[in-house]
Amino acid sequence: MANPNSKTQAHSLEEVHGSVNTGSAGTWFRRLLAFAGPAYLVSVGYMDPGNWATDIAAGSAFGYKLLWVLLASNLAAILLQSHCARLGIVRGRDLAQASREVFPPAINLSLYLLAEIAIAACDLAEVIGFAIGIQLLFHLPLIAGVLLALLDCFLLLFIMNFGIRKMEAIIISLVLIIGCSFLVELFFAHPDTGAMLQGFIPSLPNDAALYIAIGIIGATVMPHNLYLHSALVQTRKYNRDAEGIRKAFRFNLLDSVVALNLAFLVNAAILILAAAVFFSNNLHEVTDISQAHQLLKPLLGSNLAPVLFAVALIASGQSSTITGTLAGQIVMEGYLQLRITPWLRRLITRLLAVVPAVAVILWMGESKIGALLILSQVILSLQLGFAVVPLLHLVSDKKTMKEHVIGLPLKIISWITVIFIVGLNVKLVADFMMDLFHQGQPGWLYAVVLPLVAALAALLVYVVVYPMRSSMKRTIFQMHRYKTVARVLPSAEFHRIAITVDFSPFDQKTLSQAVAIGRKDARYCLIHVVESAAANVFGKDSIDGETQEDRNRLVDYAAQLLQQGYHVDIELGFGKPTRVIPQLVEKFNADLLVMGEHGHRGLKDIIFGETIATVRHRIRIPLLSVK
Repeated sequence: MANPNSKTQAHSLEEVHGSVNTGSAGTWFRRLLAFAGPAYLVSVGYMDPGNWATDIAAGSAFGYKLLWVLLASNLAAILLQSHCARLGIVRGRDLAQASREVFPPAINLSLYLLAEIAIAACDLAEVIGFAIGIQLLFHLPLIAGVLLALLDCFLLLFIMNFGIRKMEAIIISLVLIIGCSFLVELFFAHPDTGAMLQGFIPSLPNDAALYIAIGIIGATVMPHNLYLHSALVQTRKYNRDAEGIRKAFRFNLLDSVVALNLAFLVNAAILILAAAVFFSNNLHEVTDISQAHQLLKPLLGSNLAPVLFAVALIASGQSSTITGTLAGQIVMEGYLQLRITPWLRRLITRLLAVVPAVAVILWMGESKIGALLILSQVILSLQLGFAVVPLLHLVSDKKTMKEHVIGLPLKIISWITVIFIVGLNVKLVADFMMDLFHQGQPGWLYAVVLPLVAALAALLVYVVVYPMRSSMKRTIFQMHRYKTVARVLPSAEFHRIAITVDFSPFDQKTLSQAVAIGRKDARYCLIHVVESAAANVFGKDSIDGETQEDRNRLVDYAAQLLQQGYHVDIELGFGKPTRVIPQLVEKFNADLLVMGEHGHRGLKDIIFGETIATVRHRIRIPLLSVK
């Protein structure tokens, strides 16, 4: 156990924290590859289906003229994401954990709820994008695609079992699919290079262009990405001295620049495609993703273009789903110090996205799903300020960042960027509300919306002002609270030790660990549970071949231990291990249970269950898990 006086804290994404060894030796390029990855997971949020909608609208309505907005948004994203990397590397905390240390409980709860709403809104965009992609590719009804989106609830759980590096490789593969798809489509489209280059010169033709520009910015800088990046950089293991931290930050900054510029190229490709195909053919009101797909084939004269468009859309939704789930775990553990089982966390988030999508399709028709996609981006815009303002306060704090605090020039640029982005997003939300009011909405809507907006405005002002107080107190983040141990306790003595065996190569290590604790003075009970169909139906009366074979093996195990001088009993159970093992442990009156981790992982965990995790909640004695 760590010294409680050393600001002990729970690690962000604890299951993969420090799991990638960057090493101190090797070439510069090898070290860069070791650090590369976190920014690529973040970059998928900058090319999700919500970005597609704004990019297509900009390209079809104004050609190449809003390319500069994409570039400016990308520069702002690189700036903010570099601050997130700095926070995670220097302080070893993610944005949610660090915010919890600064703000009072009520404010933290508010920030948590807003972050969860933003993640649900992002997941809603991904569900819609996935459903549209499935519809375009396989001609299924949109509601069928939305319901199919429920099936990927356990996708992250399956991938995480392979480690963070393999998950990063999967995400990068999906990003490459998106990029290659649009590269091929641009080959078919033959964009005007001269007009494309002029698009990087700032200009706003009219108020409609301003509105779309605001939408691009709102869809680009995602709140959940700020939480995500500050946690992902902590998956790297590096020297924690000043020089090691500086090197880690430099490598992560380069990783961010490369990854986010790739995301910029994808978004630019979508806008350029819309400009070359729709704007050049006087189709200036193509704002729907499905409509864009339908027009690609006749305008480009290629059957491949719409297929690639749909494949890229599905890849975009799936990659964003994975990172959105991780962000949800980070904000819950960081703000609430609450950790729930990952599959339940994933299911809740996905249901919050699927239910409104299904409701809109059933009540309003498929034609309104595009409006729901835009609404999800408005919700994201509303939450953005509540993530970026605490971030800037945290990386500007000399007490905690010490020599790694951002300098005054960078601080000024950052605050100007944040004020500009938040101001534009506030205008986007205000315009959206004005549209609702002009449509003659019922009075109850005013009674709900206006107080809500006022409360959010007051919260934003508080988040801006509170950290500036010189008397600001900081608490130490701990996932599990405990009191300081006043004296060293003697080691526990176990006299009756139960041991589960499954007749696999892991048994030898499990038995060795158990007898090392109890030695020959203890009494041991070997437990095995038969899970055959006959065992589940007939229980101890089962006489099938598996039962006989398992009984013989259990007797053989006991005989070998008896020969070595150990006192051994055996218990053969029947049925579900998570139910039977606790019963047999209690029957033996054990004071310690030793279990070996099963040999299956990933998808099998989901299908067969995680025995150890369930058993430990059903027994009243210590459990030793042997890996």
